[in-house]
Amino acid sequence: MLNMAFLTNSWLSSFSQPGLCIAVAALLHYFLLAAFTWMCLESVHFYLALVKVFNVYVPKYILKCCIAGWGMPAIVITIVLIINKDFYGNGSHSKNNPFSNFCWIQENTVFYISVVAYVFLIFLTNTAMFITVLLQIHSMKSRTQRRSRFWKQ
Repeated sequence: MLNMAFLTNSWLSSFSQPGLCIAVAALLHYFLLAAFTWMCLESVHFYLALVKVFNVYVPKYILKCCIAGWGMPAIVITIVLIINKDFYGNGSHSKNNPFSNFCWIQENTVFYISVVAYVFLIFLTNTAMFITVLLQIHSMKSRTQRRSRFWKQ
């Protein structure tokens, strides 16, 4: 859906309908955040599968993942729309700006908070999960090598 929203964005913005442009920009924003949220949930699942292998039972795990994966971006988009729906728009309409026919976030502050900060937090979470999994794999490898040396002796 992110690709579909992105590819149809310029065409839909050419209709010069502010409401349509706001809807398209909000959908593009939502699906972008949802893609990154699901990437974060995959890293959490990776952590649970490789580090917390045993005794990990989360009731209604898939339902909770779906609520987080689709709900957290929806909360961000809802907050942006409640504050000011005009944060989304069609840009400057100038011929000097090649991206003027594209519906997206118009305020830099909103962009940096709702996209860059969000993606940065997910990047930090993924990095932490990756390092934890690498340390777990390294410790398992060193334990296995110690056992094999013990049995060889």
